[in-house]
Amino acid sequence: MPREICQLQCTVCKNKNYSTTKNRKTTTERLEFSKFCRKCRKHTAHREVK
Repeated sequence: MPREICQLQCTVCKNKNYSTTKNRKTTTERLEFSKFCRKCRKHTAHREVK
């Protein structure tokens, strides 16, 4: 199965808030989304971590 589960971590407070799936064969770089962080209480950038 090529899709893999990955965690999204807030770049400000380093809190792991979200999980998503990604296809490793087509997307080799790390994902980055603007998501709401409950700890910071605002929208921040969330990056993929292992």
